Amino acid sequence: MSPIPSAQLSSRIQPAATPPELLRNFCIIAHIDHGKSTLADRMLQLTGVVDARAMRAQYLDRMDIERERGITIKSQAVRMPWAVADEQGALVPYALNMIDTPGHVDFTYEVSRSLAACEGAVLLVDAAQGIEAQTLANLYLAMENDLAIVPVLNKIDLPAAQPEKYAEEIAGLVGGDPDDVLRVSGKTGEGVEVLLDKIVRTVPAPHGSADAPARAMIFDSVYDTYRGVVTYVRVVDGQLSPREKIVMMSTKAHHELLEIGVISPEAMPTKGLGIGEVGYLITGVKDVRQSKVGDTVTNQSKPASESLGGYADPKPMVFSGLYPIDGSDYPVLRDALDKLKLNDAALVYEPETSVALGFGFRVGFLGLLHLEIVRERLEREFDLDLISTAPNVVYDVTMEDRSVITVTNPSEFPGGKVGEIREPVVKATILAPSEFIGAVMELCQTRRGELGGMDYLSADRVEMRYTLPLAEIVFDFFDQLKSKTRGYASLDYEPAGDQAADLVKVDILLQGEQVDAFSAIVHKDKAYAYGVMMVGKLKELIPRQQFEVPIQAAVGSRVIARETVRAMRKDVLAKCYGGDISRKRKLLEKQKEGKKRMKTIGRVDVPQEAFIAALSTESGGKDAKEKARK
Repeated sequence: MSPIPSAQLSSRIQPAATPPELLRNFCIIAHIDHGKSTLADRMLQLTGVVDARAMRAQYLDRMDIERERGITIKSQAVRMPWAVADEQGALVPYALNMIDTPGHVDFTYEVSRSLAACEGAVLLVDAAQGIEAQTLANLYLAMENDLAIVPVLNKIDLPAAQPEKYAEEIAGLVGGDPDDVLRVSGKTGEGVEVLLDKIVRTVPAPHGSADAPARAMIFDSVYDTYRGVVTYVRVVDGQLSPREKIVMMSTKAHHELLEIGVISPEAMPTKGLGIGEVGYLITGVKDVRQSKVGDTVTNQSKPASESLGGYADPKPMVFSGLYPIDGSDYPVLRDALDKLKLNDAALVYEPETSVALGFGFRVGFLGLLHLEIVRERLEREFDLDLISTAPNVVYDVTMEDRSVITVTNPSEFPGGKVGEIREPVVKATILAPSEFIGAVMELCQTRRGELGGMDYLSADRVEMRYTLPLAEIVFDFFDQLKSKTRGYASLDYEPAGDQAADLVKVDILLQGEQVDAFSAIVHKDKAYAYGVMMVGKLKELIPRQQFEVPIQAAVGSRVIARETVRAMRKDVLAKCYGGDISRKRKLLEKQKEGKKRMKTIGRVDVPQEAFIAALSTESGGKDAKEKARK
């Protein structure tokens, strides 16, 4: 959700709650780049909530980063009017609450929260690409929530579209007849009116008790600089009205409702929200911790006895350290993360310190794209310069005395005798054209994957199911998959517990001293490659000293790779322009003794940019290094 600018608030107060039987709550779900936001644009235009002058492409993508990358990161709710003729031919005015959802696997938590606020889902499939992995994942999520599914083929205007072929695929997946699959074009608007009519007929009206105490589920929130925390809710029972006192049931916080309204698609105050309605609440509260996604809002005077179910807590898949380049920015980073968590409920973080990088936070993400987006939002929206360390996953280390230690950071890896190390694994679903089966299987086998099954969705499309270690897919697995299949493969994955693995901790030693920040936990077979890569990188980054500096990679007490930063040598023979060779030898011996003494008492100071370049992920390393130099 985007912040609500005060200037855009409508002075026109809308009437009180719409009757539940005239409400339809639905969301649009699809794989990434199948045209969800474009279809939403046509719906906004067709229902008249956005006029032609104010219209722009991807209207509901409010963040600059969404528009630049062409992806949806945040779900956006919008209310639209739509009239449908009844059996007597009279037009009945309905209110449609639509939620446009993200398509990328990293934002599945965003999709799951949107589904909980709806009774129906439009399943959108690209008529030129067909069903892809995230299409299946989102469909299964919708089915778990018992939503009415409206299957739709989009982009039928493309020359490469094959609507008949993919309509059969969808019908086989959701059950039904291929002729029931609607054909639309989000670009031209063809078939959108028919789709809106079908949504009204297919999606059930919301249910709830009008006389019961008010209960509303918080499904999103955002921090507005001028108005404080803006909370987005879906009302389940009863009614909420302006100026009444409310209670957040989990935090027990009491507030007064200063304003209540709907998004259509700009903020529009109303006289209240009734059963099934989706809208926003403003209480003027500035404390971001008092609005928790999944909490239940109720009346203070007539409180509900039971809260709504809430949402399952997201489980971070990837951990990375975020550190401000300027140490004095640490309090700013802490406040920024607090505010960003309001808008991104999947964010998990805790403070940590590093000898090399100072104070920062260990942050849990749902994937690498999530990491990249969060870091970019922190830098853009809060004007921070950050270092993000290489991503890693959580390991459970069982010692010989049966004690179990959870390791989220290689520096936490225990010394002593280790009995077993368990790493997280995921169940991955890969959809690809059948000609690439060999390439996909080869990639998965090199990443320690185990084939769980394979099904042909059609004569030329295959679904492969693999069990893979999470650590093997958080770096460049998706990029490699796209490269090997010429961009046709799609990937979806979900956590599948953990498994024992032959893992080791690779330490980097600088002149015999261990540098914790460069340590990594890797599979035994890849330890040598990681050691060689890291010592080679550090040799280029560490400046030459007056003495020779050995850089070593070691597993336990065994050194597996080494590079040496050669010493700078002063020309002590410059003043010896003649005479006996013994004079030169004497000066060289004296220099040799001095270097030996310097080596025993000297310390190697690693410059900040060397830490940044060596620790940062590939995408952010160069940028961070440039920032550090400035």
